[in-house]
Amino acid sequence: MTINYKIVAIVPFLFLSIIATAQQVDSSKTVIVADSTTIEIDTPVAKQSRFKTATKVWETLILSTPRDFVEMGHTLKKDWKSNLAYLAGVSLVVLADKPITKWYQDKLEKKIDYTLPALPGSKGNQFFRGNDAYLNYSIIALYGGSLATNYKTGQRAALNSLKALGYSYLLVHVGLKAAFARQRPDPNLSDGIPPRAPLTTDPHEFFHFRKLNFNTGPDGTSFPSFHATAYYAVAKVMAMEFDNYWIPYGLVTFVFFADLDAHKHWVGDMVAGGLLGTLIGKGIVTSSRYFEKKRQQNQANSLYKKKFKASYSLLPEISTRMTGLTLRVGL
Repeated sequence: MTINYKIVAIVPFLFLSIIATAQQVDSSKTVIVADSTTIEIDTPVAKQSRFKTATKVWETLILSTPRDFVEMGHTLKKDWKSNLAYLAGVSLVVLADKPITKWYQDKLEKKIDYTLPALPGSKGNQFFRGNDAYLNYSIIALYGGSLATNYKTGQRAALNSLKALGYSYLLVHVGLKAAFARQRPDPNLSDGIPPRAPLTTDPHEFFHFRKLNFNTGPDGTSFPSFHATAYYAVAKVMAMEFDNYWIPYGLVTFVFFADLDAHKHWVGDMVAGGLLGTLIGKGIVTSSRYFEKKRQQNQANSLYKKKFKASYSLLPEISTRMTGLTLRVGL
């Protein structure tokens, strides 16, 4: 069976924008948060204007930023046993990365062979280069469609996804890559031909320190994989925001596996990147929910005080029954 990948390839681009128009406008509902990780929607309220909805989403995006890293820390602390197991698993993969990556190159890279057509602006643009354009254009389309339809969840998902990309770039591409400085693997470990430096056949070549580099390159930029981090950070954000894991993870994986050999990573790089991306995405969404919960609580307290504000008056009273003062209390 022949697959027309030019048709299949537009699916990731269209999916997120379709969400924005397919969902009901959630600004007609109030959000009641049970805790910082769950949201329940039940009570109808007056529909907000596009401007007010967009302003609140941007406010949440900006003001929740310091909390993002707190939530990442809470995740590591709360699930420390699972995270310790993940760390041990990544360490084992790194130790055995040569045979694992050799198998990956021979069995997966050569078998999974499809490409996506280039989108406009995907050549020569650092932020829309290659298949990254599918991810970034989809996020932009989601935000535009959600803004037009006054869909708050779509706007929040899109902006949180952009934040996830930014964190992935700064924390992983700029920070951790420079700290670990692992050399990239020979793209064909099975041929027995020594690779040209700085590529290597030794998976344990770490700490080849270099100058701080905001771009990519073969020298000391292997661990963790920035693409795996960024892609799965966005997938985690979308999965949590829309309460659907199959579609976001399926489409992100579809784009990630296109031109698989172009990633030029050890398997351990990609596993570590995927786990870090999951941590980043979860921290961002949990933080934004926490901020919205606090804002709703403050609004509820303000309404309560306003509604039940008491007024007092002390009035003189002279009648056949009594002469004195009368205290009147109004609620």
